Amino acid sequence: QAHLAELGGGSVQAGGSLPLSCVFSTDIYGDYCIACLRQTPGKVREGVTFIDNVQNTNYTDSVKVRFTISVDNAKNTLYLHLNSLEPDDTAMYYCAANLGKRTRCSGGVCSRFCGYDDYKFWGQGTQVTVSS
Repeated sequence: QAHLAELGGGSVQAGGSLPLSCVFSTDIYGDYCIACLRQTPGKVREGVTFIDNVQNTNYTDSVKVRFTISVDNAKNTLYLHLNSLEPDDTAMYYCAANLGKRTRCSGGVCSRFCGYDDYKFWGQGTQVTVSS
């Protein structure tokens, strides 16, 4: 079964940076989506960013410009650079993956996309804490 493992995280002061990485198993290949989601106690889990096998990316509005996602398929590693961190970024960060994409149709035109829902494979999570 496919698996992922987050590396990095930690504590930093507001305005600082942290690198995260996510090593994924070799059976995550081909038409895949890998997302980063975060959760704090008492809050709904939030999709942060995702990348697919052809390097399409998406960022939630609150992290655009500040976070950067990339993937090195040869190393089976996803990289997430967290910059200009804010206290509201404090959360447990998870990597999640799916094999295949979802289909969305509008006006007779269908496209395939990743989204932030219904991920099948998950890492164990890593804590990011940003102090003010």
